[in-house]
Amino acid sequence: MTRILLLEDEAVIREVVSEYLVMAGYQVEATEDGQAALDALAEASFDLAILDIMVPGPSGLEVLAFIRQHQPALPVIMLSALEDEKTQIDAFNLFADDYVTKPFSPILLLKRIKTILHRRVETTVTSGALELVCDESAYQAFYSGRSLEMTLSEFGLLLALYQRPQQVFTREQLIEAI
Repeated sequence: MTRILLLEDEAVIREVVSEYLVMAGYQVEATEDGQAALDALAEASFDLAILDIMVPGPSGLEVLAFIRQHQPALPVIMLSALEDEKTQIDAFNLFADDYVTKPFSPILLLKRIKTILHRRVETTVTSGALELVCDESAYQAFYSGRSLEMTLSEFGLLLALYQRPQQVFTREQLIEAI
């Protein structure tokens, strides 16, 4: 069952979103402050996180930064009343997968979740204690939990090799993949 972490300090919104998620077949851990969300992340694994920004304790953006440091491939949807461009850019600079402003449609939120989970095509290649993760939907690669800075062409080349580690490629095949 898909596990979702929900960080929302407003009780009514937390209950409504939780109910919709449960009815859609997801398992939900709902938290009302940033510290509780960080504790939940330390204790369990999740398939997706939905984070409000303005919450008691560490903010949703701080929780997002923690997620990117410790679980870089975890999809995150920001859910906030803050509509300003700067806040949204801050969230996307921390590699949020989506940003939904309040008020919102719970049904559309469910569709966004389904789309993000559907697009999450990732494979993990482990070499000893080091781990390489490619997030195809975000065009991001992480090595040992750290983001790799690369161009789109470099990412395309890495992804082609990453998805088929046992295949030998011709130059033309790699150019086509990029």
